[in-house]
Amino acid sequence: MDFTLSEEHQAFADSVARFAQDKLKDGALARAHSPHYPWETAALLAQQGLLGIAFPEEDGGQGGTLMHAVLAIEQVALVCPKSADIVQAGNFGPIRTFVEYATPEQKRRFLPDLLAGRKLVSLGMTEPDAGSAVTELKTSATPDGDDFLINGSKVFSTHSPEAELFLVYVRFGPGVGGIGSVLIEKGTPGFEVGQPSSFMNGEQWSQLYFENCRIPKENVLLGAGGFKKQISGFNVERLGNSARALAVGRHAFNTAREHALTRRQFGRELCEFQGIQWRFAEMAMKLEQAQLMLYRAAMEGEHGLPSAQSTAMAKLACNLAGWEVSNDALQVMGGMGFSQESLVEYCVRRTRGWMIAGGSIEILKNRIAEGVFGKTFPQRPPKN
Repeated sequence: MDFTLSEEHQAFADSVARFAQDKLKDGALARAHSPHYPWETAALLAQQGLLGIAFPEEDGGQGGTLMHAVLAIEQVALVCPKSADIVQAGNFGPIRTFVEYATPEQKRRFLPDLLAGRKLVSLGMTEPDAGSAVTELKTSATPDGDDFLINGSKVFSTHSPEAELFLVYVRFGPGVGGIGSVLIEKGTPGFEVGQPSSFMNGEQWSQLYFENCRIPKENVLLGAGGFKKQISGFNVERLGNSARALAVGRHAFNTAREHALTRRQFGRELCEFQGIQWRFAEMAMKLEQAQLMLYRAAMEGEHGLPSAQSTAMAKLACNLAGWEVSNDALQVMGGMGFSQESLVEYCVRRTRGWMIAGGSIEILKNRIAEGVFGKTFPQRPPKN
């Protein structure tokens, strides 16, 4: 089995790496510490063809593959971790679900601005009482003539303070079969975006409120029965999460490696101490192991969608590797790693959040175990 990239994939990765070094290296620290979305950088990435990489050309995409999108995230994150979030937003998450299931008219209305980096789409999925148990969501879509009235609220929506379009999970009827999704534009009467709150990593989110928010039926993305289709898109979304976690961990690793080669204590470079050597050996192994699992899952998606099992394993491995390596890199660098003069502390905070977002590591372990045993393990208590 060949574990090296194909010649074409390597050439693509190299071209993205050169672009990142040339255009994104300067200002990387400032971007990481800003709570605001870097719109100028988004436009630059769009011009480079790094948004919509794996989307069909007829939809305005690049006609590439999931592997190309993963490689783009990796190469950008190695230079500017914050800019990798833009590549993620333009290739994975709600935009991927949108491209998969939107009507031609919906694509015509929204995709050009999204793929040009002029606008963002945010996912309204989590609710105050429905996190990992997402099927317990209460936000409702009630028919009213040719329209639907949306009532409910959402929390923890990435990019919600800046987004102009929201892909919102709603309940058209009872049970899992009653769940679908709608598209709601910012400024729609009855829709309010709350005041921003901050995550540990410096990003902001706003609670979303819907009170008799009227939308036309043309804004329904997936009606009742669409839940399983939406969740299948999460398998793809997890590849973007995995790629960022791993690449940000490698960014911290590279920074700490340079530090260990140049920092001197007790008359020797840090890399001369066996304790430091062993730490780096363990970090390198974690990164390489997770890399193989990520690439395997991405290659599964070359001609379709990757399996839930392989993406769950890739995300778990990459989340843990990214977090553990970043944390070890910070320890190696001591006070400088803990300081905001370095991106390493940002890498630690960033990777920690991905162990929760997009499926917590505990939920991933449950999913992997189901694949191991070939049966489902419901988390809800049995009914009496």
